[in-house]
Amino acid sequence: MANSNNRAEQMFPVLSPTQMISARRFASGEPHHFSAGEIVVHFGEKDAPVWLVLEGSLDVFRHDGLSHELNVVTHSPGQFTGEVSQLAGRPSLVRGAAGAEGCVALPYDGSHLRALVIGSADIGELVMRAFILRRVALIDTGGAGSILIGTPGSAAITRLQGFLTRSGYPHLVLDASADESGRELVKKLGVSADALPVMVCPSGSVLNNPSNQEAALCLGITPDINTDVLYDVAVVGAGPAGLATSVYAASEGLKVIVLDERAVGGQAGASARIENYLGFPTGISGQALAGRAFNQALKFGAEIALPIEVRKFVPASDGYHSLELDDGRSVRAKTVVIASGARYRRPAVADIDKFEGSGICYWATSVEARLCQGEEIALVGGGNSAGQAVAYLAPQVKKLHLVARRPLEETMSQYLVDRIGQLPNVEIHMGCEIDAVSGDTRSELSGAVVRNNATGEKRDLELRHMFLFIGADPNAGWLVEHVKRDRSGFILTGPETTGANDGQRTSLETSLRNLFAIGDVRSGSTKRVAAAVGEGAAVVSQIHAALKAFA
Repeated sequence: MANSNNRAEQMFPVLSPTQMISARRFASGEPHHFSAGEIVVHFGEKDAPVWLVLEGSLDVFRHDGLSHELNVVTHSPGQFTGEVSQLAGRPSLVRGAAGAEGCVALPYDGSHLRALVIGSADIGELVMRAFILRRVALIDTGGAGSILIGTPGSAAITRLQGFLTRSGYPHLVLDASADESGRELVKKLGVSADALPVMVCPSGSVLNNPSNQEAALCLGITPDINTDVLYDVAVVGAGPAGLATSVYAASEGLKVIVLDERAVGGQAGASARIENYLGFPTGISGQALAGRAFNQALKFGAEIALPIEVRKFVPASDGYHSLELDDGRSVRAKTVVIASGARYRRPAVADIDKFEGSGICYWATSVEARLCQGEEIALVGGGNSAGQAVAYLAPQVKKLHLVARRPLEETMSQYLVDRIGQLPNVEIHMGCEIDAVSGDTRSELSGAVVRNNATGEKRDLELRHMFLFIGADPNAGWLVEHVKRDRSGFILTGPETTGANDGQRTSLETSLRNLFAIGDVRSGSTKRVAAAVGEGAAVVSQIHAALKAFA
């Protein structure tokens, strides 16, 4: 009970009289008087201010796509509204109304809210913790976001569920055939079976099998980008390297935008558990680490735009680089940081691409773990990402076949090798590769063939789930021919760019002036989360030096 009470106090703290005096200095306007029942925050309101209650009370209601409402909390004097959405200017997931006696409250728009959390350390800590815990509570209940209706485990539902999970967006999944509520909802919406899956947005809009981009637009995840703005730095990629750059650059007063075609976290965001990251002795999931960095970047005012794909890089002609986006818009920036990481590599096996999303997966999050619970599965790969996934999945499945071409000791951290050796349900197929896959390509995977490279011996495995962790190729096709690369396509920086016709480059600068590369996409980089974060921080000083030329 004590822990429960403590969590409630952290979610809905009350500012002290001294903190109230300090907070007043950061307000974006004068106190507003609201009569009983008057709407203070509209559901779906973009850029809704945070309100600090001075007198009376303020009721907060969560809301889903079916217009179901539930009272979440009643704020009293000294308490404030809001959650993570308010940091990003996204549509409000809740509705706020003045209580029975009305209320008086102070507004804080986005810029004034950020000034408050940065300018007052003790209040900032309370606000950020409360915002994060409130979002976690909305995710845990699933009753304040979108509703996915279809067949759990299907490729489309898994894709949408994974996107919403990695985006930290609350949602609920209903089985269109097995759940009574799912069947009733399908009937109520008048949706035919061949139109499934559908997503019901909190606004009430119904989307038939939407793409991630369509879902993001409906939910307000994708921000409005002002193409007239000239950014100090545009970061392409929201993995550990890109997020680190955004946090350090924004905290130092630079105008920053981050663009990613998927969700925050990159490949690291799909890691079930990272146990050798400095400062987390019990380990941390990639998604949790990315989520913290995302909130930190928002706190300092970085704009994070996703899922938006950069289609083309246009080098400076007027002194500023330009990025052409998949929706036809362009972003201009004085400097650009390439942090787009790498794309998952696919083995040269016939028809394997046809099972992606319906048995074949390139990451192992809680969504995928639930789908293969108690089953026999295979995992292909021998690096740290593969080892982390094995350690995460093995306790949840009946048996795990680990397929690796080389001894694990050559490619994996020793602590992971030791841990895998202690897992009784893991069978290691050393010196082997996947030779073939089988199943109904319209539905799901049913088996795979493992081949021993030394003997040629083959073994059939009956399974419905296979995870691939066999490395990646640089994700930099959008750069076309503009920068120098190594033989594998990774981007060269610093001394490796000798021959540039306009002088020497800093250590993280490419062959093109004011274009930097960090993280997995950079040639010679250490493929570790901590190394990527380090490069993301280090590049900021080089950006500052480059910006002096524009002064």
